[in-house]
Amino acid sequence: MKNDEYYMRLCLSLAKKGKGRTSPNPIVGAVVVKNDRIIGKGYHKKAGLPHAEAIAISKAGSDAEDATLYINLEPCCHSNKKTPPCTKKIIESKIKKVVIGMIDPNPLVSGKGIEELIASNIEVKTGVMEHEAKKLNETFIKYITTKTPFVILKIASSLDGKIATNTGESKWITGETARKYAHKLRDENDAVLVGIGTILRDNPSLTTRLKNKKGKDPIRVVIDSNLRIGLLSKILIQKSDAKTIIATSKTASKNKIDKIKKTGAEIILLKTKNVGMPLAELMRELGKQGITSLMIEGGSEIAASALKEGIVDKVIFFIATKIITGRNAKPSIGGDGIMKLEDALMLKDVSVKGVGEDIMVEGYLRQQG
Repeated sequence: MKNDEYYMRLCLSLAKKGKGRTSPNPIVGAVVVKNDRIIGKGYHKKAGLPHAEAIAISKAGSDAEDATLYINLEPCCHSNKKTPPCTKKIIESKIKKVVIGMIDPNPLVSGKGIEELIASNIEVKTGVMEHEAKKLNETFIKYITTKTPFVILKIASSLDGKIATNTGESKWITGETARKYAHKLRDENDAVLVGIGTILRDNPSLTTRLKNKKGKDPIRVVIDSNLRIGLLSKILIQKSDAKTIIATSKTASKNKIDKIKKTGAEIILLKTKNVGMPLAELMRELGKQGITSLMIEGGSEIAASALKEGIVDKVIFFIATKIITGRNAKPSIGGDGIMKLEDALMLKDVSVKGVGEDIMVEGYLRQQG
């Protein structure tokens, strides 16, 4: 007989199929089990489409009576314009027991869904593979509790921490496998962010190029305080379903702003500081647009500013097993740096694995203080 963890693992596996497609909703998988046999399963495919538990219960049909529902996130108990509350569907199906991975951090739910099920004499068990459930929905948890996006800092560097040679050459430091992985990350995130230096130097598309053209382009965000971007830059003229946002200073040229808007790009005006653009304020503005996740891709000064302002939640370093050398070669992270080792930023939950010929280090920023 299979245990609760077995079926919860299946829920998590199903949920992953919706990764990068459900924003601003969480990614959720559900399984209906009766007499140790799966009679229905499903996952949330896209915001506005049916939720995972509704799909699984519908597939189970009348057999759902007295069955057990497994789901990685507490069922919702509130209605919106597109989907009814899942608790109502569960109660109507006469399911006997619900096993939940984690409580929904959404203030509109957060325990209320469980209370509603218990009030209808449905047995509820929570906390099954809770750590894995929270990691899977780390983006949703950050966004729903702070209204700002979950931020990943992605860096591709040499073994000695360089992202370009002293002549500025940077293509390609990492191998093809790592680059494909980076496109997968773009597909999974709502937006990518770069500084104007990256645009002027590389003229990137910042699109997602996956096999069989299945990738979803992220929203492109450019930090450009003085509006140096060329009107023929790829991100302004290319065809894409995703928009481009230019974050600039409130003192920027009105004439240049109008020209950029004519390309279809959006402008966000920010009050600049002495040391650069206020990234924390930008994150709040992006959050208002429903952007739940953002990946910073360059350059070194943007990376330094993001770390200094404390907006980074997670870092992913692709490290090539090559040594570039040179005191004038571009470092992966710029800025003024720290004076004491005790002030170094520390990571937690670190994982290391090979990605083709390169090494990937992933970890989460420890909260300081």
